[in-house]
Amino acid sequence: MNSSSRLTMQASTLSTPISGESGLYPLPSFPAAIGKEIAGTIVVLPTDPNVLNNETFKSLGYKVGGKIGADLLGSHATYVAVPWTVVFPVPDSVSTRVAAAGLLQGLTTLTFTQEAYKVKKGDTILVHTVAGGLGLLFTQLIKRAGATVIGTTSTPEKAELAKSLGADHVILYKSENTVQRVLEITNGKGVDAIFDGVGKDTFDSDFEMIKRKGTLVSVGNASGAVPPFSLFRLVPKNVKLLRPTLNGYVATVEEAAHYGKELLKLIESGELKITIFKEYPFTAEGVQEAQRDLTSGKTVGKVVIKLDAISFNDMKPYLARDMEHTDAPKARRPLPTPGATQTPRPSTPIQGSAQKPIEAASFYGTKSASSAKPAPPLPSRTKAGSSNVTAYVPPQAEPPRSEFNPPGYREPELVVEETVEEELPALISQEDSRNAWSDGWQATANWNSEWVPDPPRTSSFDPIDFLSSAPRHDVDVQIDSRIDYEEQNWWRAEERKKWERPGPGMLPPVVADELHDPHHSLFSVNVPSMPPPPPLNPPSTARLDQPYSLSSSSSSQTPHSAHPLSSTPSLDSSYPSEEEVRTAVPHPNSYYCPKENGWVILSWKSSNVPPPFAASFSASQHPLPDMGRRRLTNNCLSEEEGAWRKNKTHHFHRYAKAVDSMKLPHPYKPDSWSTEEVLKQKRRRRTIVNDMSKLRADQAEDSGNESSSEPEGKLLDLYICCQCGFYCIASNVIPGVIPRKYLDELVRDKQSNPLPGKTGEITVAIAIDTFLVAVENKLFKGNNRLIKIGSKSFQGKLGWNTPIKKIFEAMGFGENSANNDSTLMAPVTDPSMPDGVMKRKKLFRAWVELSAWLLDYKRVHSAALRDHNGQKLYVQIDSAREMYQRAIGAHPDQIPRGELQDPALSAVRAMPDEWHGLGLTPTTFSSELVAFAYLSQVRCDPAGTAMYFTYLTNLVTTLQAAGSCPPQLQELLVIEESRQRFTFSDVQTAARNLGFGLEGDLRVEYDEEIEDEFVENAWRDLVKRSWKDPENGATTQRDANEALRILAQVRSSERLMKTWEAGQNKMNPEQAYNTLEVPKETDDAMLITVFSMRLEETTIQVDSMKEAMAVIAEVRDSERLRQFLASGQDPGEITTPTRPDFPRGLNQLGNTCYLNSLLQYFYTIKDLRDAVRPMSTLDLKSIEEDKVSDEDINKHRVGGRRVTRREIVRSKKFIHQLADLFFNLEFCDTPAITPSIELAKLALVTSRDEEEDEVDKGGSDSSNDTDATLVDDGTSSIPASEPTPSQSKSSVLGKRARDVERQKSVMDVDDEGYVLVSAPRNRDSPEPMDQDRPSQAKDKDGDVAMRQGTPAPDKPPPPPPKKRPETIDTGGMMFGKQHDVAECMDNCMFQIETALLKFDAMIDSQSEKGSSVVKRLFYGKIRQRLTGVVPNSRSSIHEKEDLFSHLPVNVTNDGVDIYDGLSGYFDDIVDWEGGKARMEVSLVEAPPLLQIQLQRVQFNRETLQPYKSQAYVRFGETIYLDRFMDSADIRKKTQSRLLQRALNERRERIQVLLEGKNGSFMSTLEHTANFLKVMKQKSAQGVEDGLIDNLRDEQTRVQREIDDIREEIDRIKDELEDLWKDSKAHPYELTSVFIHRGSSPSFGHYFFYSRNLPTEPDSWFKYNDSDVSVVRKDEVLQDTTGSTANPYLLVFARKGSNVVETVNRFDPAQLVTP
Repeated sequence: MNSSSRLTMQASTLSTPISGESGLYPLPSFPAAIGKEIAGTIVVLPTDPNVLNNETFKSLGYKVGGKIGADLLGSHATYVAVPWTVVFPVPDSVSTRVAAAGLLQGLTTLTFTQEAYKVKKGDTILVHTVAGGLGLLFTQLIKRAGATVIGTTSTPEKAELAKSLGADHVILYKSENTVQRVLEITNGKGVDAIFDGVGKDTFDSDFEMIKRKGTLVSVGNASGAVPPFSLFRLVPKNVKLLRPTLNGYVATVEEAAHYGKELLKLIESGELKITIFKEYPFTAEGVQEAQRDLTSGKTVGKVVIKLDAISFNDMKPYLARDMEHTDAPKARRPLPTPGATQTPRPSTPIQGSAQKPIEAASFYGTKSASSAKPAPPLPSRTKAGSSNVTAYVPPQAEPPRSEFNPPGYREPELVVEETVEEELPALISQEDSRNAWSDGWQATANWNSEWVPDPPRTSSFDPIDFLSSAPRHDVDVQIDSRIDYEEQNWWRAEERKKWERPGPGMLPPVVADELHDPHHSLFSVNVPSMPPPPPLNPPSTARLDQPYSLSSSSSSQTPHSAHPLSSTPSLDSSYPSEEEVRTAVPHPNSYYCPKENGWVILSWKSSNVPPPFAASFSASQHPLPDMGRRRLTNNCLSEEEGAWRKNKTHHFHRYAKAVDSMKLPHPYKPDSWSTEEVLKQKRRRRTIVNDMSKLRADQAEDSGNESSSEPEGKLLDLYICCQCGFYCIASNVIPGVIPRKYLDELVRDKQSNPLPGKTGEITVAIAIDTFLVAVENKLFKGNNRLIKIGSKSFQGKLGWNTPIKKIFEAMGFGENSANNDSTLMAPVTDPSMPDGVMKRKKLFRAWVELSAWLLDYKRVHSAALRDHNGQKLYVQIDSAREMYQRAIGAHPDQIPRGELQDPALSAVRAMPDEWHGLGLTPTTFSSELVAFAYLSQVRCDPAGTAMYFTYLTNLVTTLQAAGSCPPQLQELLVIEESRQRFTFSDVQTAARNLGFGLEGDLRVEYDEEIEDEFVENAWRDLVKRSWKDPENGATTQRDANEALRILAQVRSSERLMKTWEAGQNKMNPEQAYNTLEVPKETDDAMLITVFSMRLEETTIQVDSMKEAMAVIAEVRDSERLRQFLASGQDPGEITTPTRPDFPRGLNQLGNTCYLNSLLQYFYTIKDLRDAVRPMSTLDLKSIEEDKVSDEDINKHRVGGRRVTRREIVRSKKFIHQLADLFFNLEFCDTPAITPSIELAKLALVTSRDEEEDEVDKGGSDSSNDTDATLVDDGTSSIPASEPTPSQSKSSVLGKRARDVERQKSVMDVDDEGYVLVSAPRNRDSPEPMDQDRPSQAKDKDGDVAMRQGTPAPDKPPPPPPKKRPETIDTGGMMFGKQHDVAECMDNCMFQIETALLKFDAMIDSQSEKGSSVVKRLFYGKIRQRLTGVVPNSRSSIHEKEDLFSHLPVNVTNDGVDIYDGLSGYFDDIVDWEGGKARMEVSLVEAPPLLQIQLQRVQFNRETLQPYKSQAYVRFGETIYLDRFMDSADIRKKTQSRLLQRALNERRERIQVLLEGKNGSFMSTLEHTANFLKVMKQKSAQGVEDGLIDNLRDEQTRVQREIDDIREEIDRIKDELEDLWKDSKAHPYELTSVFIHRGSSPSFGHYFFYSRNLPTEPDSWFKYNDSDVSVVRKDEVLQDTTGSTANPYLLVFARKGSNVVETVNRFDPAQLVTP
């Protein structure tokens, strides 16, 4: 009996993607049938009497052949059994197609509009979205009830469809503001109910559109699930919220029957129209197409699968049998009887009683156990026991056959291998996989002997995952050891520290490429036989000094026969032994590369014991993988029965130079001749070292720490899998005996000049054969006779040139030119001498390498060498590529190639960063492998999660654009996005959303050095602004919260994440005011009163009301409300207290942060402050009326010129405003003070700018009411030509350049004898010297004339300046005319000095300096000397003394300190009178305050644009000026200048090598060589064979030169500092540091540090506009390399001068009451 109906299916629909691609609707298990809504006809009714007697069942009238619909998961089937309780009768007039399409969504919309919210006539209902299958049904049912329908959709076409079915208003959410439109339609009231099928993206805005007491019904999650939120969000409008399901409304049979009948009645009557998008066939392709259309969002209405029915008559026997045996248990297999003979399985060979078992010793055909040999290779494999073992394997006899074989049984037999032209490498035996050597080598412990594998795990249960509270979001990828909690908290530094993951890794294909160049081949080398020994009685004429003609046939008249390696000693004691032949290969695990003519050591194994790490290796950068985890799995590639294969493949981590070759089971020590060769190379390069210790230091990359107790050998790279016990060890290329370049030159020469009648390939083979004959004659025949170079045989086969000579020399042969008869002498290989042993070993190595090289050459050119026999070769080579590829899991059988084809392949090939970052290659692409690589990187390197997600996103986006993105990767991307992953592009967007960037509200570029507090304040400010934006406020706040989360995680900031968590679901101000039911205009006092009254009325909403008060307090920034919430008592009107002894900040007036820094700096200078403060009592009206006579004006000069009356009045206004500011800084209680607009204008805009603006606006220059203008004592020094980029004025940092550039000469002369010294000359763009000024004697005003000068010819006056375009003054401040920081400082100091002039007494120029506080504090005296103008002439020296206010340092390169920078100014080369001259500057008198400007604005001659140099200039708390003083020891100064010049020359050379005109020479050489290498591999024409090697050699030479120069720089710098280490008579201490943050010279943020002098010199204040904080000196003196926040002005005070008093605050406590 059963209670189910059997249906034949005719239609099925899709409502959600398969398995719920968003992860919201996962299938319970796999494999699984899909499909949800079905319709068909009944073929079998239930047989259960209880069902048949049920009243509801009988009322529904089910009958065989009747049409029904049902809701059942798994409906994609031809026949299906359905419980009768979920079956609904379908009227005859309704097709099964329509019934299937309308059943589930029709019941959903019907029940929701009846029970979730009972739609009534007159209601206004909002539907998200209105054009889908659900939305269209909602529209019709709501309209049927008499309500107004507002819907949202994406396209106009969908909108028209919705309107055709009754929608009154349709909003296109992509182009319209949904909230604004809904409120417009409802006159601001909102809607009665919202049916929201979108979910996450619309949920927040729903609260803005819902009416008070409205109902919000969440019906779907198209954009993702709604995140958790506070229930208090429902409070402001008393909103009802539901998340219903259909099953909750049709839980009983009666409910289902009721709504089913009503729905089908509506469909039958036509009142409810079912929209069907498309009908798809029931095929794999049809269902896939339906899935794609559904997930793409292009469907309108339902998606239907048409099911073709099978004949019912054909199905009757199966259905009857199924019904008959429905409840019958299945028969079990009988258990075996103990002791009974087991029946064998078919085709299983059975051994008879008379048959003897095959002994292991004779299994492979050997006669006895004692003579047992390793297993023979399989067909088409090499005959050696291992492909990396040098051994001789003698032929074996055919193994004996068994006497009796049962039918179907085949005894193992030896398969005779047929010779093939190109053999495959040997399969990996157990010994091969562990890299063991054959018995010929010394016995060593097996690497795997200690391995005790753990039992395989049969379950993927992970206790950590089980305890995790978060659900696992995953795709079908074989990968283990992922911990969801760890991946969700990847940004937490303490979590990463706890797990100690090994860092980024790579997949086997990348490892295979790193082990050796993928374009080269590696071969294992074997020597199965040797040349025959010489005759027992050699001819008596065989003397050492007798030359012979080199010929392979001269040594013997009989054909050569192979001589096996035997332990039997030869009669000739010099005949090689087995040991010598075996050790001719560098190491048992070494493989030969013909392209490099070198060897690579490769070794791999699986073990729970770590490899032999080198003593010098430190895993501090990345920890090693967890050994406990690795012990759980022997090998990720294991396919053994019962093994637990949990990972797609290996995931390797590389540790460079980690393993000591001396600690390998077979230790490897570099050959002695290789060390000798390195010494020779150093001699050639003229950098010979004195001892071996220096040599070892130079070879640090290949050898370890020689200072340790045990010397280290060659350091090898380690590749270790983090998932299993497998690891691999590899070396770089070990050079062969013969340098590769000589072999390459030989091949090119022979191919270009073949022998007569021979091809180039044959000529090459003959040449190598000839070398082998020479070696074999020496090694195997004991022939020491001289080789006659000029013999016909030698010349005919080999010839003589430089490459041939170098090859012989490399093998130890020496040329003898005695008696004009050149011969070659073989090396002396006397085994009794150490040198002889070394040369003999070297010769054996060369013999093996040449033989292996020739074998590979013949393999490559087999067609050209088909008819060439050549010299017999006794070496065998076998390709090792497949062997090591299989071992590490990179073989094409393990990881297929070629899945990705063009154009997608070409598109992703151009993404090297993505492939390298994920650790795989484009040719091995598969969706599962990419997913595994991404998840593995995230697992092993959590800190890089954002980077890896960026790589994945870029790959998926590129593949989608190419039309070849697998669904699995798209699903992975969606899943990761649902886990709140983000890309680097999202980080940039987040920073922009918070206002960072040059165009952002903050005008500050975002970087990691921005303080968390600054980011948090930016977020809070944006949230506050969003509260004031009724149109886009909700979107702005949502974007702000998301931006804060992204920046918090990418910065690993716990503080920002806590702020973000606290800000989630936070009330906005409108909700806060609604909660308290008060208008926004309510003041704080009334708000506290209302709040208290509300609490008395009800205590249920106390939490929501407190939250509302907190929001209002924050948006108002009300300290009164904050204190009230904290204490419960109204504190009344309060002013935020600030420490009386703490400096006050300055609020910004627009973008004036650099002016604030300057004003604060002036206030810290005690004498300047004291001079300015009394000026607050000035009567400005009397100042304007007071007329100063021309005679009084002529008595005073400021800045080298007389001042005007206008400037005097203007300056007094400025100092009056400045005095008021100083007063507030001393007495005001508020934390920050706002400077007056007038003060900012006077500081930022010069009097010259005001006058020029008046002229431009049509005024006159009459305001300049005196002719006492610029001094007119000589010919103008201003050139008439327009300034060029190369002559542009150097700037410190500024807001914008002036409209007209002021050009100064290096030494502008004025009537007072001082100048403002310009910046040091940039050698790329020097400023011209003043060539027009005549020599002058010292006049009555004190000017110092240039001596021995030559007057310049008269020149016509410069043309009048061009009229500048009119500027628009929008605010009266003319801030658009503001200058850079240097000019602003000059302007302020000029006005202070002018305002303090005294016109009531005559003051000479000398005493005036003493009376001027500006000159006394900031000005010193320098002596400038021009030398070398005319050699050997008195007139070649020009000298002048000038005043200066600052010392400039030209900032161009890193690696310099403040002394280096100043030296560039005190000793420089300048242009003078058409030539070059050296300018030497010295300090005659240093001022109390020494200002050093770091000139960071540089000019790019190629782009013709200025840029900011971010170079770091090192400085300390104290600077000693002794080396720059005019009174310094002349000998020390001379030596110091010579050292400094040598230092500068080397730094300039370094700059040329590293930067060049088109970039670094090193990178240029590298890229060129790589490009030519690729072109050569593609057989491009014109690439010379030796060019790439020459480029590599040049790259090495350049790098060596750079290293040598850096060593010299360090040595010279140490010598220079040592010279002045005891000169400390002129100490200056650092007092102020001005900082500019930004990458552009025109934009950024300014702040400055001031030392807390004189009371706390170790404490510093940071003045950041209105914020003043205390910081440590480490922050002030930190290395700013890589940062955009760096100093542009340093201020030092003479030690003991006490001119700085940083804090000057009025303290009422100091007042004494009498």
